[in-house]
Amino acid sequence: MDHDVITIGGSFAGLSAAMQLARARRNVLVLDTGAPRNRYAAASHGFPGQDGRRPEDIRNALRAELGAYPTVTFRDAEAMHASRQGAGFRLSLSAGEALTARRLILAYGVRDTLPDVPDLSRRWGASVLHCPYCHGYELNRRPLGVLASGEAAMHQAMLLPDWGPTTLFTQGSFAPAPEARRMLAARGVALEDTPITALLGPAPALEAVRLADGREIAAAGLFVAPQTAPSSELGASLGCIAKDGPTGPYLAVDALQATSVPGVFAAGDIANPMANATLAAAAGVMAGVAAHRSLIFDPDLTDAA
Repeated sequence: MDHDVITIGGSFAGLSAAMQLARARRNVLVLDTGAPRNRYAAASHGFPGQDGRRPEDIRNALRAELGAYPTVTFRDAEAMHASRQGAGFRLSLSAGEALTARRLILAYGVRDTLPDVPDLSRRWGASVLHCPYCHGYELNRRPLGVLASGEAAMHQAMLLPDWGPTTLFTQGSFAPAPEARRMLAARGVALEDTPITALLGPAPALEAVRLADGREIAAAGLFVAPQTAPSSELGASLGCIAKDGPTGPYLAVDALQATSVPGVFAAGDIANPMANATLAAAAGVMAGVAAHRSLIFDPDLTDAA
């Protein structure tokens, strides 16, 4: 085999996994396409010891730390297909090259599909957001909105008043039940059924939204729950079981981040419906440790189908 472990994904989860393997002096390769999900965000918040730093700077620092370990290598490449080969795995890269590894860690994340509102994508990660814990504090209690695309809007709308006065824009796609309306009213959330047709203010900032009837409502931040999908089909090609999450499918893993396929582990947004930098890094640590333990205690993947 070319490598003990190949980690597919070079953001917080993948790099954290690689660190554990590097410190065990295992031969580990990190494959990275250079397009992490958080590339649109100017800063990462709520990540202990990294609060307020650019995600790119955090990743670069982690790569530099890993560079001190002689058993770690990096490749800026995309893995296109994966399959079992003997007691390990074979990966086909976009350039046509094939690599082998005894274990795989899937940390390639998910991609977002945003609601179809003009100029919304230009503000993604700056004033159009998905997580108040990551970005709410910086909005400084200014007016906020939730753009509904399903039931997740109720959850967001209930949380957001702690960060600023909140309006739930139902867009005609979500009709809160009477009890839900009472809960929203108790939190001071305004309900607006007329659809948003335009976002106002110099992008990527947001100042207000314009409704279909011409009214304008102030909003410094608009929270959405985008639909998500795996950014790679590797998990599916390997036969990993997936689960349905609130915004899209994710890979099922156990407490050790092991997928349903022996020898394949997963961490980060691809294996958790809750997107969070700290959780991604922690899951990466577990995946790296578990992959190392698997190399010792199950070297031949004896439980493999």
